[in-house]
Amino acid sequence: MDVKICLITGANSGIGKSAAIQLAQQGHKVIIGCRSQQRGERALDEIKSRCSSANVELLIVDLSSQTSIRLLSDHLHKSVERLDVLIHNAADFDLSRKEPVYSEDNIETVWATNHLGPVFLTYLLLDLLKKSDQARIITIASKGLLSFPFLKIDFDDPEFKNRKFSVTRAYYQSKLAQVMYTYWLSEELKDTSITVNCIRVTNVELDLSRYPNLSKLMIFLYSIKRKFSISPDDMARTYVYLATANELQKVTGKYFNEKNQAVTSSGFSKCEENIKKLMILTLKYFHF
Repeated sequence: MDVKICLITGANSGIGKSAAIQLAQQGHKVIIGCRSQQRGERALDEIKSRCSSANVELLIVDLSSQTSIRLLSDHLHKSVERLDVLIHNAADFDLSRKEPVYSEDNIETVWATNHLGPVFLTYLLLDLLKKSDQARIITIASKGLLSFPFLKIDFDDPEFKNRKFSVTRAYYQSKLAQVMYTYWLSEELKDTSITVNCIRVTNVELDLSRYPNLSKLMIFLYSIKRKFSISPDDMARTYVYLATANELQKVTGKYFNEKNQAVTSSGFSKCEENIKKLMILTLKYFHF
């Protein structure tokens, strides 16, 4: 088996941690990118203990900070000769948030973490990905988008500076943007050996201890939702499938569900003009 070098952001809990464990158990080198040093170290210890592998590394990164992303990229360029798998799992979705929060770059953090961060990190790591025989970039969206079939990107105000903030709307807007980015990037890289695919994550059991400010009503509603959810381990199997399956070596620009099946996305997300507008907007945030 060829050992793959895999970077998973947001791998200190949930699906990301489960995917890290499963990939490490298969013998791959796994780098977990976490925002918190303390939570990251706990996750690192658990991953190593569950897979008896020392080939796991923790790196600290805040996907809402372009400086932090650059530091992660600098470290990787000094420590690995290539990158085979990049999984953009990290996400900002604080269910109790009522007002927008802004990053050190003065960007609303849901938009910064869930969309801009993955785009910037991918750009900085493209040279390492191109050194792989067949690299795979995996973005993450949500089945919850089906509840918002007419959702659009607000190209004039993606950060909710001039409209009422909703953390749910902000989250699903950022995930819609990631689906569209997947389509754009797969086309940009069509002449390379790099594939780009997106996963539509279904209802997955949440660790509600991560959200101590939730109201009793929200806790009750999520306890009901949990009954119809799958485990992080089950969802992570799709991450691992997209990262390693031989039959996907030339499959790119697709959107997969938790059953490893290709599914469709909204008409808005597939419109070439909308994708172009999104990427023009996105790229204005960066100083390359």
